[in-house]
Amino acid sequence: MTQLGGIKRCPICGSENLIYDPSRAEIVCSQCGYVLDEEIMDLGPEWRAFEPGQREKRSRVGAPETVMLHDKGLSTDIDWRNKDIHGNDISGSTRAKMYRLRMWQRRMRISDAIDRNLAFALSELDRMGSQLGLPRNIREIAAVLYRKAVINRLVRGRSIEGMVSACLYAACRVANAPRTLDEIEDVSKVDKKEIGRSYRYLVRELNLKLRPTSPVDYVVRFGDQLGVREKTKRRAIKIVNMAIERGLTSGKGPTGIAAAAIYIASLLEGEKMTQREVAEVARVTEVTVRNRYKELVDKLNIRIPT
Repeated sequence: MTQLGGIKRCPICGSENLIYDPSRAEIVCSQCGYVLDEEIMDLGPEWRAFEPGQREKRSRVGAPETVMLHDKGLSTDIDWRNKDIHGNDISGSTRAKMYRLRMWQRRMRISDAIDRNLAFALSELDRMGSQLGLPRNIREIAAVLYRKAVINRLVRGRSIEGMVSACLYAACRVANAPRTLDEIEDVSKVDKKEIGRSYRYLVRELNLKLRPTSPVDYVVRFGDQLGVREKTKRRAIKIVNMAIERGLTSGKGPTGIAAAAIYIASLLEGEKMTQREVAEVARVTEVTVRNRYKELVDKLNIRIPT
């Protein structure tokens, strides 16, 4: 059965085989030729494309909806340049008119306290995400978490910067690309104590189920920053997995374990580096790297070449 425009069958012969003729904008019965509907509006584009590249070039659509903007990108922006469509300067009277239009446009876009809160918070979130080099999907997860916090009135009485930092920290953990509190603190306007407090409050009130951070999540990033070979990073991941199986990581900081595993793997693969270099990248002390190194070497029976 062909169902077009809500019409199921021909009222004359009862046939269910209906044909849509786009050249005439009509629906016709294939049995008796009766025209069931005519002058149908075509909602498609007025142009044709014969390849994907041509279709993308000819399409005319606005920017997609995004949670990174307080109004989700559905409003209109008035260009700040005082130019007409041909790039020429506009007259003084028109310039004054455009100035007033821009002013009222800003006021209409941010009309209440929630919009002002979101506009400031999401701009801060985008700034921090850019400085950390986070991909767009993690920033969007953080934006969704912050919107939930605003809806549940969790931001009241707390600093916007602290809640934004907490959402960004939580988003990194949700996406299995964790960042340390020290890294978040470097790009935030609040200290890590405030970030940690806001993060625990956010997790509790939104009932987020986040798994504990694994040292494996840090090995590749620390290895890239140290410039070690891929073989060394794989060896370090293997050491971490062995430590997890033996229960050696319980109660210990994941960054310290990851740093020690990279240090051990570098010695085994002939890429010798100092404990200080590894500690600086992992943002831990040399004592921590040394202690974790001794534990892993002793408990996993790893022989370090001299």
